Amino acid sequence: MSTQQGPTPRRTLLGMPRVRGTASPVLADPAFDASRPPDPDLLDDCVHCGFCLTTCPTYQLWGEEMDSPRGRIDQIRSASEGAPLTAATVGHLDACLGCMACVTSCPSGVRYDLLLEQTRAQVERRVTRPPRDRALRALVFALFPHPRRLRLLRGPLRAAQRSGALGLLRRTGLVGRVSPELEVMQSLAPPLGPRVTVAPRTPAQGPRRAVVGMLTGCVQREFFGEVNAATVRVLAAEGCEVVAPETQGCCGALSVHTGREEEGRTFARRLVDTFEAAGVETVVVNSAGCGSTMKEYAHLLADDPDYAARARVFADRVRDLSEILVELGPQAPRHPVAATTEPLTLAYHDACHLRHAQGVVSAPRQLLGAIPGVDLVEIPDGEICCGSAGVYNILQPEPATELGDRKAASILRTGAGLVVTANPGCLMQISRALERAGHPLPFVHTAVVLDASIRGVPLPGLPSEPRREGAVR
Repeated sequence: MSTQQGPTPRRTLLGMPRVRGTASPVLADPAFDASRPPDPDLLDDCVHCGFCLTTCPTYQLWGEEMDSPRGRIDQIRSASEGAPLTAATVGHLDACLGCMACVTSCPSGVRYDLLLEQTRAQVERRVTRPPRDRALRALVFALFPHPRRLRLLRGPLRAAQRSGALGLLRRTGLVGRVSPELEVMQSLAPPLGPRVTVAPRTPAQGPRRAVVGMLTGCVQREFFGEVNAATVRVLAAEGCEVVAPETQGCCGALSVHTGREEEGRTFARRLVDTFEAAGVETVVVNSAGCGSTMKEYAHLLADDPDYAARARVFADRVRDLSEILVELGPQAPRHPVAATTEPLTLAYHDACHLRHAQGVVSAPRQLLGAIPGVDLVEIPDGEICCGSAGVYNILQPEPATELGDRKAASILRTGAGLVVTANPGCLMQISRALERAGHPLPFVHTAVVLDASIRGVPLPGLPSEPRREGAVR
């Protein structure tokens, strides 16, 4: 049973209609077209047992049946049987984070992840959204899946941060009055230093144990380049030759998760081509959302005669960074990461697309727990999403903020001096929530901690003296 606080009434939380700006109650009739509609066999797997309710973030927030996995399955089934897609139905589907905690908790093995992916693709094809919604989504997808465009944004954004102009703009509240979604976009931006890149090929240190490709990502590449650099150093130290093709682009995760199916397929085909040409044995991913989608390429491209078989081979080669390191076993020695003789309390946050979508739970804990001087602690209600969920925190800022604040409160109860995760979206979302709570903490990617431990250098931001204040209550 979750220990989160009780449901927040939806009207109080959002203060606005479920689907902002919708004029007509009927958006699509019939609801679905003939292109990969929701699988009726998957719908029939749900027996309404209710095990999903305690781990569903939106049900935890609002306590509404239609905002639970089984409630959404009922709505999808109704649409499959001939009911039109209404504004209310689309609102309930849009409110889902796609965190897949329900997949982990379901004793019947319901593939809600596939049902949601199939349904959202139908919604994006069949539904005409309000102009404001369309404009926001067009902006998001014209920017985030395109590393070169993000690179052009880095310079002005970094200059605005360093000059104080961005902070001043935030304090005015002007952007929030114009658009809460744009305010979230500017608030999530991490502090930017010089751009960090990785070499197209990095040799293994010592005997070569594997040749691996590495996804450099989009937001990860341009805003968290130090994470990619740390990933390469860790892999090389563990005997991997690392190939990071310069021609690689987006993996398609953001597109697939929001129903932009054909766009996601296009990105997926290009990535398969790129890593086939690289000739690698394994493709390593350090972003949970990207990895979960890449492991599902076989499903995404199942109807493509030119790529179906190739996608299956590719998906079988994809590994999260923590998976490949555990499979190889440690070679490089580990050192403490804090300049103190006292144990460092480290809280590990499970990214939903690593824990629930990929089922990778023990590997990162095994790696972090092996660092000398680390006391690894669990975060209460760790299975509940932080509210990032790809671009959910931009498209649905109010519930995302509520979930982020709840996650920050859970982290602070651990008394941790360091927080670690495996996903850039989670890192940005929770860092902002900790700042709102008035207790910012050092928060880094798993690769950064492992890299510091292998190189024997303290992590920046950690105290040089033992932490004495204990947990924040």
